[in-house]
Amino acid sequence: MSNRRKAGSQSARDEAPEVSVRPIEILLVEDNPADVRMTVEALKDCRVSNKLSVVEDGEQALSFLRKNNGYSERMRPDLILLDLNLPRKDGHEVLAEIKSDPDLRKIPVVVLTTSENERDVRKAYDLNANCYITKPGGLEQFVSVMKSIQYFWSKVVQLPSAGDIARLA
Repeated sequence: MSNRRKAGSQSARDEAPEVSVRPIEILLVEDNPADVRMTVEALKDCRVSNKLSVVEDGEQALSFLRKNNGYSERMRPDLILLDLNLPRKDGHEVLAEIKSDPDLRKIPVVVLTTSENERDVRKAYDLNANCYITKPGGLEQFVSVMKSIQYFWSKVVQLPSAGDIARLA
């Protein structure tokens, strides 16, 4: 029996089993403190106890993912939210390294950036980004986008556990 529901169908909503939203480990790679605060607030608004880790540049992101330089105790994320405009190593470089590393490439990467440049979009998908989202300007729209990301990656898709990712690599 399918879990898919017809839009606007009250009886389908009433009959469909409730799927629980599981907390996920999220790595936010963002250098703008205001965007970090907005992301934290938006995820709190989702009312799911995700574990959010934040790094401020591309080098830190790769150290975190490879458990180097003080990150050895950190959990491997289920999802990476990656800005493109980063110091030390830009988001495209980080994405290229993640997707070329057999130990990391199965972690979904959502590019979450202000860039609407078609070249950035194309390059991100060429580097195997799982999704490209342009950050909306207003807080309400940003919260809505974050709720959609949260819903999709924790409720709709099935992610391998961190242990499964390590075994699959």
